[in-house]
Amino acid sequence: MHRLIVALLASVDAVIAAAVGLAVTLAPLTLLWVFGFGGGADWGVLWPSAVSVWQLGNLVPLSIALPPDYLAATGIDAGAASFVLSLAPLAFAGFTAIFAARSGARASHADAWLTGVLTSSAVFALVTTGAALSGANGVASAETWQAILVPTLLFVLPALVAAIVTEWSEAGSGAIARLRDRVESAPHDWGEVPALIARGTAVVVLGLVGVGAAVAAVALFARAGQIVALFQAGDVDPIGATVITLVQLAYVPTLAVWGMSFVAGPGFAVGTGTAVSPAGTQVGVIPGLPALGAVPESTTSWLLLLALLPIALGALGGWIARSRLLHAGGPSRTRMLQPAPSAGPASSRFDAGKTAALSGLLSGSATQEPGAEGHLDDHLDAAEDPIAARLVVTAGIALLSGGAAALLAWAASGSLGPGRLAEFGPDAGPVGLAVGLEVLLGAAILLLSPRAADGRHSAAQNPALGAAAVEPATADDDPHAEPPEAAAFAAVAAFAARRSGAAPTEDAEQPHPSPPARGSRPAPLPGTDGGVAPEATTEPIELPRSAPPGEGNGSQ
Repeated sequence: MHRLIVALLASVDAVIAAAVGLAVTLAPLTLLWVFGFGGGADWGVLWPSAVSVWQLGNLVPLSIALPPDYLAATGIDAGAASFVLSLAPLAFAGFTAIFAARSGARASHADAWLTGVLTSSAVFALVTTGAALSGANGVASAETWQAILVPTLLFVLPALVAAIVTEWSEAGSGAIARLRDRVESAPHDWGEVPALIARGTAVVVLGLVGVGAAVAAVALFARAGQIVALFQAGDVDPIGATVITLVQLAYVPTLAVWGMSFVAGPGFAVGTGTAVSPAGTQVGVIPGLPALGAVPESTTSWLLLLALLPIALGALGGWIARSRLLHAGGPSRTRMLQPAPSAGPASSRFDAGKTAALSGLLSGSATQEPGAEGHLDDHLDAAEDPIAARLVVTAGIALLSGGAAALLAWAASGSLGPGRLAEFGPDAGPVGLAVGLEVLLGAAILLLSPRAADGRHSAAQNPALGAAAVEPATADDDPHAEPPEAAAFAAVAAFAARRSGAAPTEDAEQPHPSPPARGSRPAPLPGTDGGVAPEATTEPIELPRSAPPGEGNGSQ
């Protein structure tokens, strides 16, 4: 695709990513202005409010300064007139990140990922700058550089990561494709390490978010009565209830991250000096927000078993990585011993017989050096069991999973008001450390456990089995008749094996032995020097020739 078209499409993606978030915020405020104030208020004040909510949802902290007349009307203490609001409704940030990743991947599919990422990032930064400059207000204000930089980074980083990942996995040319080819050509399976770490980390992080969402849903369902009671205690009209419900829906991803922190062990806080974790719950007076009614008043020690879920996710990521590692380069000996696939099922054993016969004839009088097979097995064992690569994959999955969990915990924490409300959400450090250790344990169980002995080792230790130990089962189940030349090549293979002093392999033998051909001489016996003994040689037997037509019945 032409780069100009890619740039235009990327620009449209950036505008939509910003406009949809602003529209989702502005629409409920407009309904509130129409039905709540009857259109008497100034509609122009809704735009700064929408921009402030959108900025908060994109991780921009807001400085709240309540006006004196509002304090007088509500009776709020003047000490609580100003505070920082930084607990973000992650639904906005999640939408921005997902849309940015989609834009970056699409630019990579168009073979212009750098153009797409740069263009979309510049356009999104321009829209963010316009919103920050036009939406400034005295009640909820943000630092200008934070209002521009933080949402822009929230768009740029997912777009860049998605574009690079897509280029790494699908591109056939370019700088990233050349780097991928150079990395994947590394010996002893080291080329698969980056992709395996990324794949395992993605599985673990998505699983953690899913588990956290499930725990949050269970808590909301179990504490539904308390949530309804808080709604009723608010004594709000239908419009107010609708606005509160929409706000809480925007915080659903935040609650999912809280559930993830609870499962990991450290838990989260719902105010200064509070803690909600499987080990125990210590809460005081919390705000009357209905969603906070899901916070349990007490916990049981049985909930500590939830820590097995991150371990299981780490084991799942390790199993996926190990299976890919074994499939990619582990069974090197199997690839060396296994015959190449034939053109059709009817000729698989016949081709194997030809290969064995020709190999025997070419080896001829070559003698196998004593101990060579043992040395070959040692080299193959060292090549097919890359413990160092598995160690790196295990550590990489644990580190990246812990880092991602810490990043999510940081995004889902912040201040919700003055005083005791200044600390809400999980602590990023303990959550990242706990997740990293749990995932490390689970991944190590699958990735660092010793490999069981399989058919490859038995084939190397028993020369009589040869390559038949790793031969595909399809050759034995062949229902078709074999070519008539198979018996001849089998005989040549047996002769070559006896001549070199080695036992014939099953690949050179036929499942249906053919009787000796009429008029053939007996098979020669092997001599002491690997050749044929002279006394075993016999002269060919000349059979009587049948008379041609017209010469029978004694006529001359």
